Amino acid sequence: MSRKAFNTKTVSSSGPYSHVTDAGDYLYFSGQTAKNRLDVTEDLTGDIAKQTEVAFNNLFDVMADMGVTEEQVVKVNVYLTTMKNFEAMNEVYKEKFSAPYPSRTCVAVLELPLGADVEIEMIVKK
Repeated sequence: MSRKAFNTKTVSSSGPYSHVTDAGDYLYFSGQTAKNRLDVTEDLTGDIAKQTEVAFNNLFDVMADMGVTEEQVVKVNVYLTTMKNFEAMNEVYKEKFSAPYPSRTCVAVLELPLGADVEIEMIVKK
């Protein structure tokens, strides 16, 4: 398999990785947090709804660069620093997709990069 990786201009990387890897029929989008957004200057700490919105905006920017849309998302992984943020995240999430919704996993983790409260990654079928 030939692997091709890409980055976008509106989002930073918090480590040595690509924003998306093209693996043939599927695109694997690396996890994004609100703190990866280059043009966000306000402190979003504690505002899980806003952090979720910005994380999705990051992913959708990379998806647009790749010529795909949210309609092609087949799997979403959401990482939260506490499940107390689940409902607020879910309210934003349900605005980003329509039925039938993509498969999803949501787990709580001890910490996320850059002090974020939510990180989201996706898999898209071309």
